[in-house]
Amino acid sequence: MILVTGAGGNVGRPLVDELAAAGMPTRAAYRSADKATRAKAAGLDAVTVDYARPETLAPALDGVDAVFLLATGVEGQIEGESSVVRAAKAAGVRHIVKLSVFGAAEEEFGFARTHRPVEREIEASGIAWTFLRPASYMQNFTNFMAPTIRAQHAMYTMIPDAVFNHVDTRDVARVAATVLSQNGHAEQAYTLTGPRSFSYREAARTIGDVTGTPVQVVALSEADMRAGMKSHGVPDIYANHLVDLDRWYESGKGDMMTTSIRDITCREPTSFEAFVREFSAEFGGKP
Repeated sequence: MILVTGAGGNVGRPLVDELAAAGMPTRAAYRSADKATRAKAAGLDAVTVDYARPETLAPALDGVDAVFLLATGVEGQIEGESSVVRAAKAAGVRHIVKLSVFGAAEEEFGFARTHRPVEREIEASGIAWTFLRPASYMQNFTNFMAPTIRAQHAMYTMIPDAVFNHVDTRDVARVAATVLSQNGHAEQAYTLTGPRSFSYREAARTIGDVTGTPVQVVALSEADMRAGMKSHGVPDIYANHLVDLDRWYESGKGDMMTTSIRDITCREPTSFEAFVREFSAEFGGKP
């Protein structure tokens, strides 16, 4: 049995589908009780898990051999994920696949400094582990930038010209499904990237070419970026991490490419051009 935490998210949701298609017994864990109820109604083995409430972990881990470990939010994430690791060890789990972030090993920005302590906790647990360290998600364009692209034909960013890599979360899910269902990936850390790096200006050109409407890139100051995030209810600790990450991208260290997705899944990673064509309607193009 495989426990997928974060089963309602951009990686967890397609991972549950991939595992089901492969015929792997899977339990989907959600933070939201409503999502878990809907998943059960759809025929899934689903549970509600709250990392801050250890009493929810043991039932979720009952009979589980492998765990896909995912958490978001930054605040409390280290202790929350570490509590899952400790509960997994107590439950006899044999393999943990942790969704981390690229650059985690060097701990040069806030998100990396959040993920790496959990990786060390897993390494010390005695449980076989695999770390997936993906680049920036292409889904950030549809989740966060699409509204202003549709309404204003504009993208807002603090780093319009920084070049860094982007990966489709569905490719990450395919890697996770393979690693969880096949042997040979223990004690491996995989950096997962798309086929090339590009800047937001390049992304805007691609979106404009696909939709037929030019997209402007508006450069923000750090103060303006922080004000915008605050107006949208982004917690200060998360805003600090996002600014820190942008500064890291500016250093050029996010401009990397690996062959891990192709090597593990035997499929080429999704290109940004293909991604934009698939989700053209999200950006204001014709469905």
